[in-house]
Amino acid sequence: MRINRMGKAAFSFYKWLGFIVALIVSVISAVLGFIDNTPSQLVMLYTVAIFGSILWGWHHLSVRWTYIDGLEEEDLQLVKNIEIQDKESTESYFSFLIKSNKGAIIGILAMIIAFVGLAFAMDDFLQWQNILSLVVFFLTLLILIITNSVAKNNKSALMGLAVLIGLFIMGSLIVDGFISTLNLKSMLLFASFLGLACIGQTLVVLLGGLDLSVSFVIGAANIGLMYLITLGIPPWICIVAVLLMGLGVGIVNGLLSFRIQGQALILTLGVGFVVTGAVQALTTIGSDFGGSVFGVVPKWLSNIAATNGTFIGISIPPVVVIWVVSSILMIIALSNTTWGRNLYAVGGNRTAAARLSISERAYWIGAFAIGGFVSALTGILLLGWSGGGFVGVGGPYLFQTIAAVVVGGTSLLGGKGGYGFTVIGVLVLQVLSSFLVGIGLSYEGQQFVFGLLILPMVALYARSPHIRTQI
Repeated sequence: MRINRMGKAAFSFYKWLGFIVALIVSVISAVLGFIDNTPSQLVMLYTVAIFGSILWGWHHLSVRWTYIDGLEEEDLQLVKNIEIQDKESTESYFSFLIKSNKGAIIGILAMIIAFVGLAFAMDDFLQWQNILSLVVFFLTLLILIITNSVAKNNKSALMGLAVLIGLFIMGSLIVDGFISTLNLKSMLLFASFLGLACIGQTLVVLLGGLDLSVSFVIGAANIGLMYLITLGIPPWICIVAVLLMGLGVGIVNGLLSFRIQGQALILTLGVGFVVTGAVQALTTIGSDFGGSVFGVVPKWLSNIAATNGTFIGISIPPVVVIWVVSSILMIIALSNTTWGRNLYAVGGNRTAAARLSISERAYWIGAFAIGGFVSALTGILLLGWSGGGFVGVGGPYLFQTIAAVVVGGTSLLGGKGGYGFTVIGVLVLQVLSSFLVGIGLSYEGQQFVFGLLILPMVALYARSPHIRTQI
């Protein structure tokens, strides 16, 4: 039994809003398909699929289309009270939304004024692509505002999906070749590297911690593997050794950070510096190139991580398949196993978990151990992509793994979120990065935009009560 405690005016407004959003997005996709000379049959198929998918998502994740379902006698009075409140209200729901979102409306008006100013100040700025992108941007903002005020469950996932769809449409309109096969494969390739590196970070964050050694383990594994291969050791033995190194670093992180509670952030950073320094010192003995190791990467490893790699004859990088399979396994493990439920229990309330005989120490060490292992695996795969060992290859992942976890919606307080949320965050960051590169923004500018994206998400979590206060 379920009652949607939403007045008739609000219910009708959100129901038709979902229909309008689905219609607009599907029409835009159809127009883009015809512009790209896609066969009309495929355009019709994709348009119907997009329209149906958005409508289904709106129905199941935001607004239930059934106003009242399975009423019992004790609910009749509640329904009557809701209807009486609707009749007594003389203000339309649209007016209520305007009054309750004055700040957002003022911000949108300011952006419209800025857009008009740019249209007069820059030549060829007032083009249909830019205007349509502005419409998509405003629709995305509207969906975010509504989701933030209405959605109770999976709010961050809904907001992330809205941002992802909006960014993808705007990139398709503004950046040439954004939806080309090569660019799509490139985005999936780099998203796979980041997604694998985020597995351990997600688990640690679910426990209420952070692992700053991820980027250092990636760099150490990258040059360490290349160095071992140049010594003439069989590649598979080298890979096993590097993976064991990453696992060992993760176990050390888990043991030390558990004993020194409250200092895990600085401790993992220190361990990362030690590991990188030690591996770099070892690999530079007798070499004139500090921090870099050159050699011949096995062809099968290059194929796994290359943009033009193939998987059982299909033109898709195998690392993408590895990430997809890993994501499915992680999502299932976190949501449908005792291990996953216990992990959430430890992150939500350590005292309650201890009283249930759940070993916080075991789960803390296990999460860091998995993080070290997948970080080393990411460094190995990045060697196949680059073809040469470089200690700084993991540098960007220090910030991006945390950003993906936060943007996806996993709470930094622990006990709330999951790897499925992180997948959304990874895709958002990758599409955003590709979009910013396409419009010519520098790396520093990209970091600035990523920071602006993280700030409201952290502010949103700060306003939410911790899971332990709800038990």
